[in-house]
Amino acid sequence: MKTVTVPNLLWYGNEPRTLEFPKRWDVSVLEPPGFSKPALDDAGILEALSSPIGSPTLAELAAGASEVAILFDDITRPTPVSRLLPHVLGPIHDAGIPRGNVRFIPALGMHGAMNNLDFRKKLGDEVVRDYAIFNHNPYENCVDVGVSPSGVPIQLNREFMACDLKIGIGCITPHVHVGFGGGGKMIMPGIASFETIKAFHMEVPARDFTSLGLGRIEGNVMHAEVTDVCRMSGLQFKADALINDRGQITEVFAGDPIEAHRAGVAVAKDHYGTPPSTGNDIVVVNAYAKYNEMAICMMMALGCVNFAPAGTVVLIVDAPEGQVCHYLLNRFGKEYGGAGYIPRAEPPGGINGIVCTAYPSRTMCDWFVSAESVTVTGDWPATLPLLEERYPQGASVAVIPDGTMQYFREA
Repeated sequence: MKTVTVPNLLWYGNEPRTLEFPKRWDVSVLEPPGFSKPALDDAGILEALSSPIGSPTLAELAAGASEVAILFDDITRPTPVSRLLPHVLGPIHDAGIPRGNVRFIPALGMHGAMNNLDFRKKLGDEVVRDYAIFNHNPYENCVDVGVSPSGVPIQLNREFMACDLKIGIGCITPHVHVGFGGGGKMIMPGIASFETIKAFHMEVPARDFTSLGLGRIEGNVMHAEVTDVCRMSGLQFKADALINDRGQITEVFAGDPIEAHRAGVAVAKDHYGTPPSTGNDIVVVNAYAKYNEMAICMMMALGCVNFAPAGTVVLIVDAPEGQVCHYLLNRFGKEYGGAGYIPRAEPPGGINGIVCTAYPSRTMCDWFVSAESVTVTGDWPATLPLLEERYPQGASVAVIPDGTMQYFREA
């Protein structure tokens, strides 16, 4: 047998998984160069935060401030925020700002609220114990900030807007809408109101759907909206990390939210960029860093599976807490959902779909197919016999180690 190792269970032990394939199959692992980069040490993190791009240092910003808001990405993103916090909180407290004047706010957008366990995974036990953490509520306590240059009314988190030092911590990853996450996306849609987020997801992309997509940032109408609203919010300092296949920080780009993000994306294009591969009989896509948004994996799979004849896509996803609750896009009844919900049916192009998960649920595939249209297996040993039965002779196989953190570079 041939073996391939893929990452697994980031927030639950972070132990890799081994996949076995018959020797008669031609197996390729489609991996970007950034996944093998080593973790950045504390000295490297401190250097990045102390030498900001296009902005004053945190010490300089904190010197004239009294109330501090620190935004951070939620549990659907892999950023180990706790690794950066000592170097962020140090300058704040050195400036004389007490803990009681510092609050943390997860940039949830329309995602469900985080709980105490989530906070501890992202921030560490001591921060949860010593600082106030307020979930963002998109339905209440958002204040008018004005109208964006494109005409979208903007309402943002009241607590964040009341502070005079505004900081964000997150990561840059490929994103299905804005090209690359990170940067100002922590503001829009991260701490926006329901009405603002609805316009962002439904009205803004309608201006030019062709500008959107994984890894596409130039000319992207949603990215432009994010940039404009970020400036309106007054976010002063952002730290964005790049992540490897162990969920570790390999690089940090810090400073002005727009300029630092631009510098980070220039590196992220190669870091996450994966050489294209087409016409594969079997595509195995693992979900790791953003495993509770496994629908992204199907988008990656469709870029390299065979359609004539129809191939097989296997999504591997172990998400103990299940797929993310998204109040705009999820299904909330048998035949209805949020304002942006789109009913799904069969997999595109007649491909065969298999979802391999130890934590199955009837609604886990709602974003891309109906539950009845895919086969669900509990583990890889239960999945492989189905593939061998379908492909008793040779088969071309593409393995994508983390379909939630990769994109195919355009030729």
